[in-house]
Amino acid sequence: MPNANEETSVLSQAQDRAVSELLRVAPVADDLARRFQEAGFSLALVGGSVRDALLGRLGNDLDFTTDARPQDVLKIMRPWADAVWDVGIAFGTVGAQKEARVGEADRSFQIEVTTYRSEAYDRTSRKPEVSYGDSIEEDLARRDFTVNAMAVALPEKRFIDPHGGRADLAARVLRTPGTPEESFSDDPLRMMRAARFAAQLDFEVAPEVVTAMKEMAGRIEIVSAERVRDELNKLILSAHPRKGLSLLVDTGIAEYVLPELPALHLERDEHHRHKDVYDHTLIVVEQAMALEEDGPDLTLRLAALLHDIGKPRTRRFEKDGRVSFHHHEVVGAKMAKKRMTALKYSNELVRDVSRLVELHLRFHGYGTGEWTDSAVRRYVRDAGPLLGRLHKLTRSDCTTRNRRKAAALSRAYDGLEERIAQLQEQEELDAIRPDLDGNQIMEILGVKPGPAVGQAYQHLLELRLENGPMEHDAAVAALKEWWAGQQG
Repeated sequence: MPNANEETSVLSQAQDRAVSELLRVAPVADDLARRFQEAGFSLALVGGSVRDALLGRLGNDLDFTTDARPQDVLKIMRPWADAVWDVGIAFGTVGAQKEARVGEADRSFQIEVTTYRSEAYDRTSRKPEVSYGDSIEEDLARRDFTVNAMAVALPEKRFIDPHGGRADLAARVLRTPGTPEESFSDDPLRMMRAARFAAQLDFEVAPEVVTAMKEMAGRIEIVSAERVRDELNKLILSAHPRKGLSLLVDTGIAEYVLPELPALHLERDEHHRHKDVYDHTLIVVEQAMALEEDGPDLTLRLAALLHDIGKPRTRRFEKDGRVSFHHHEVVGAKMAKKRMTALKYSNELVRDVSRLVELHLRFHGYGTGEWTDSAVRRYVRDAGPLLGRLHKLTRSDCTTRNRRKAAALSRAYDGLEERIAQLQEQEELDAIRPDLDGNQIMEILGVKPGPAVGQAYQHLLELRLENGPMEHDAAVAALKEWWAGQQG
């Protein structure tokens, strides 16, 4: 039986061979390294690229580090790459795209080359101060976690791991190269990155790192909303978002970046008549993920995460001992809009997520199929292009352990979807419009553009939703009847 040292040695050799093999099928790395070498500089694959290579998941995004200053990097890259961009040059990063033939296939590589650096936050500033370093060891020491503080020097493929990143990778644990307090003081966003990597990689976070996150949670306020949002998105779109979200809540960081989430930890009423809204929310996120068809859906996942955030503000203890949350979907939609706007989400995403939150309870008035065709049309009209996501969110919102109740809800929603499909086939529900357009309304009534045309259009739309399609003559008669009433 080999001893622990022999096992570690074998593991290291295997990992070295794995990295070497992955680099061999990516000749673009060696080609670029030779160009830096000829110019008198060093180049190494670094950070997430090395981590992913060791995990057997290195893709087409390659991160490098070098002792060359950014202007020298530009001189080397421009004649070689298919495209070069310098939007990150203030932080020492030059980006490029390179098409290369690998084996039998052509691949497009996205490349970033960053000068050795160290960075820290001024306590009064939202932007990191960047200073360049002269050694790769210094560069690796300022990285966020040990699993990201490894490099492979090129073209000789020498492994550089001064902080035990390979051992931590094998143990599936996140630690910082130095003390977590120093690391998080340099860049407080690293606290959110810990949660994000835990969610992406399904790793555990070292106890001392969790402790520092709890003690320094308030420091996240110095980070810009855009950087927080981008990190939150990566966490939510990961394979294990519950893990990362729970860590943000447990360490207190969520109180600063998404306070609506820990607020869902409602005190249980004495009769335990309502379930834990926080735990329910995390289950809904996971159930929504299971219904995704074309990869991770940020709109759906955000809607699942925020769908019940109106409950704490609307909770009431009724006289009969029940707990109610009347209109929590309306309140929640407004809260979602406010939070997402503060996090600098796009207007379109804010609109879509808040709309889904607002509509997520609508189905519960359906019962066992009592809705009229008019109600079904309005459901489709109000959901618009979000209908498919609303189907998924509504189904995900059922977390009852009562199998009979869950099956009944599922059957009822199956019935609603069948009715929608039937009406869509008959009436083109996706494009519900009045039977007369604005030009026809003006011609029939003999009026010019103005409020009256909009009012007439809305009246005909209501008739369309209520009764379905109308023949042209019937629509004209209905319009004239309405207009006569307006004149009286």
